[in-house]
Amino acid sequence: MANAERNVIEPLGEVNFGKPKLELSRGFNKFQLGLETFFLKKGYLLLLIGFLLGRALILAQLTPFSLPFFAAVYFIRKDKAPIALIGLVAGAATLSISNAVSAFGITFLFLFAFRIAKKWLHNEIRALPFFVFFTLLAGKLLEDFILSQQLTLYDGMMAGVEASLGFILTLIFVQSLPLLSISKRRQSLKVEEIVCLIIMLASVMTGTIGWSVYELSVEHIMSRYLVLLFAFVAGATVGSTVGVVTGLIFSLANVTSFYHMSLLAFAGLLGGLLKEGRKIGVAAGLLIATLLIGMYGEGGGNLTKTLLETAAAILLFILTPHVLLSKLAKHIPGTSEYAAEQQQYMRKMRDVTAQRVAQFSNVFQALSKSFSSYDEPSEWEESDGTRELDYFLSNVTEKTCQTCFKKDHCWTRNFDTTYDYMKEIMNEMDENHGEITSRLSKEWDKHCRRSKKVTDTIQQELTFYHANQRLKKQVQESRRLVAEQLLGVSEVMGDFAKEIQRERENHHKQEELIFEALQECGIHIEQVEIYSLEKGNVDIDMSIPFCNGHGECEKLIAPMLSDILKETVVVNLEECSAYPNGFCHVTFRSAKAFTVDSAVAHAAKDGGFLSGDSYSTMELGCGKYAIAISDGMGNGERAHIESKETLQLLQKILQSGIEEKVAIKSVNSVLSLRTTDEIFSTLDLAMIDLQNAGAEFLKIGSTPSFIKRGNKVIKIQASNLPMGIIQEFEVDVVSEQLKAGDLLIMMSDGIFEGPKHVENFDLWMKRKIVELKTEEPQAVADLIMEEVIRSRSGYIEDDMTVIVAKIKHNTPKWTSIPVQKIRQKAN
Repeated sequence: MANAERNVIEPLGEVNFGKPKLELSRGFNKFQLGLETFFLKKGYLLLLIGFLLGRALILAQLTPFSLPFFAAVYFIRKDKAPIALIGLVAGAATLSISNAVSAFGITFLFLFAFRIAKKWLHNEIRALPFFVFFTLLAGKLLEDFILSQQLTLYDGMMAGVEASLGFILTLIFVQSLPLLSISKRRQSLKVEEIVCLIIMLASVMTGTIGWSVYELSVEHIMSRYLVLLFAFVAGATVGSTVGVVTGLIFSLANVTSFYHMSLLAFAGLLGGLLKEGRKIGVAAGLLIATLLIGMYGEGGGNLTKTLLETAAAILLFILTPHVLLSKLAKHIPGTSEYAAEQQQYMRKMRDVTAQRVAQFSNVFQALSKSFSSYDEPSEWEESDGTRELDYFLSNVTEKTCQTCFKKDHCWTRNFDTTYDYMKEIMNEMDENHGEITSRLSKEWDKHCRRSKKVTDTIQQELTFYHANQRLKKQVQESRRLVAEQLLGVSEVMGDFAKEIQRERENHHKQEELIFEALQECGIHIEQVEIYSLEKGNVDIDMSIPFCNGHGECEKLIAPMLSDILKETVVVNLEECSAYPNGFCHVTFRSAKAFTVDSAVAHAAKDGGFLSGDSYSTMELGCGKYAIAISDGMGNGERAHIESKETLQLLQKILQSGIEEKVAIKSVNSVLSLRTTDEIFSTLDLAMIDLQNAGAEFLKIGSTPSFIKRGNKVIKIQASNLPMGIIQEFEVDVVSEQLKAGDLLIMMSDGIFEGPKHVENFDLWMKRKIVELKTEEPQAVADLIMEEVIRSRSGYIEDDMTVIVAKIKHNTPKWTSIPVQKIRQKAN
């Protein structure tokens, strides 16, 4: 019982212990959401900024911030412009009532002029700074004239300076105000946007000039705090920039604070350099800068005050939540948070793209099923053909029996007899080419009063029936072909979606190990990027200094990588620098287990230039090697075009990733539907897997192929009609396991059936292949061609093509270099 109570009490205790934390977290999130709603959505942050900008001064008398800020708010967030105006007027009123009246009057003048000219403006954002410039210039000149009843050159110059500052500040505020909203925008900030944001923040802080807490200057504390934030988040470059810009604006507002620009710039530089020490390091940078620069200020008496201001800024910085710093860092390029945010964004885009591709794959699969469903007999196309027979006889009776006076006798009283007779007549006409037996003719004459007319009508309708059946069969075959093609496209897109979702693995540790291993062996490497370390699919990119064509990538780096990765690695692509101080970019990939050396010998009929045979050897991206021969019907240019187009179309379909059978059926469909001429092509295709030397042979109307393995010859044969004769056919695939040293010999009919006075072409070709004394592919191809031509007494009576491919183990030129042993001996 005690154990049972303990088991009940302990979980309850855990729940109660975690409940306050959960409530605290919810309370904090609720408080944060409330602050965002109050300051950002309702616009009271603009009220605060407007208040500080309304009392900000330049050169102790110019107030150029009010109108640019109001103009930017009016253009970007028009509904919050009254709140911003209230803040500006209230801030100006803290200086003097005349400043408040001036700020309100210039704003009213801007609105009046902008409303009048708005109908003629094509681009308001471009015209906005000019409106601010002329409004400030006219307003200040009018104000000076009202106060002093005259205008001097000094008044004009000061009005021009203030109007020019207003022009620039308008551009800055238009750039920086959107950054203070919570609307969804792009994550990265441009350098110009960062500078504009800094200028705006510094301008806002000038509104605190004259404020002090316990005799400590608020503007000095806030400016140093701002420098600490950016130095910690973005490093020395941005930190020093923030220091210079902030110090410059404070110097313009108060000339006595000019030396603070040096302090802030130096603090930003030191703090950024010491950011690896986290907050303590950045704070130490500000403290050192304060001690060094503070001595050159207004004397040693103020050093204590300066240090206290620095300490207050450091305290604020230390108390700043890390969440706020992380959010700020996400927007600044170069930071780890920004990189993580970008990676997350790219991952999201990758997932969305993969999802869309998968959806397209499902669409093509559904279309394929839709076309395939027509192959099944529907209620109108029953398997026994009874319904079609009924429709056929209905058409016959409509033209014959409907007007006959014995219709009721034949179809009401003797329906089965009449139906059976007409069915038998139709069957006999179908089998005997329109003729019926004399017995059936006599019986039908006795049964029907219009026997001759009925038989003629049946014969006529039978012709239409057969034409309709051929058309339906053709449509059905076309549907089946389209269904197979759509299914092939669906499979390719499905595989592509899976490839997209394969996220690049993080190989930082392996990159450092390879980098260090090569550096210790004296190979200077600038950069290493690993994309895949999968067995048989290694993919590594490197940047190395200019090698001057010495081939150190192939001779040194690839053998070292082979030892490190315990797998043969070769140079796949190399881009050498065009100048001595540049870098070479090299791609290393896994070596294939086998290679194929191919050679060809071919000749046109009667020694012509154009052969009806076409051939192609290509390495596909999926680690397969394809060899193909196509023989167009006949000879000459037309046969050459047919065979060439067959291979080109096949190559493009195979390279897209579609399976071989679907590819061949697609090519056959194009050839059969493209023209009504009886122009056909044969196809002999061999697909060799370079990883295991497995081969698949697809022969469409082509001659046999032969594999020479030592003294043994293996015949590869399949039976299929040439391409283009029929639309629907099954592709026979013959599989064979090749071995290193095998010779694969493929030929057109001009070679296989070329020898004269030969009864058995198979035995003759096998004997000639066995008698070969060489295994060099080109020599074998030339010898077979020569033997066939000699048997014809030197005449070439047909187009001839023979391709010979030798399967070999992929042996790299350079053996692996034992990097691990060298490092162990060095250590």
